[in-house]
Amino acid sequence: MPTTSGTTNLVDILDRVLDKGLVIAGDIRVSLANVELLTIRIRLLVCSVDKAEQIGLNWWKYDPHLTMQAPVVPVLPERQRAAPPRSIPPAKKGRARRRQ
Repeated sequence: MPTTSGTTNLVDILDRVLDKGLVIAGDIRVSLANVELLTIRIRLLVCSVDKAEQIGLNWWKYDPHLTMQAPVVPVLPERQRAAPPRSIPPAKKGRARRRQ
C-alpha cells in the first residue's frame, strides 16, 4: 500500500511554484479623515533563476555587489594620502600689542 508523506507534497508544490512562478501583489493605504497619509505597494515574484531569465529578469548579473567585477579601490601608501586640512586661526581685531 503506497503512502505519501507531507515532505513529498511540499517538494512537489515548491517545484511547481519555482517552475511556473508565483506573483503576490498588494497595496496598503493609511488614511485619516479621507486624507491619504501613506501608500505602500508590495510586489513579490517567486520563481527559479531559469524562469526569471526567460521572462527577462536578470538584474543579479549586473549588480556590482553580487558579481566579482566590483570596482577595486586602490590603497595609497601613507605618504601619498592627503593630509587633513588645517584650520587657520582668525586674525585678531584691534591693535597688536608688543611684548617687552
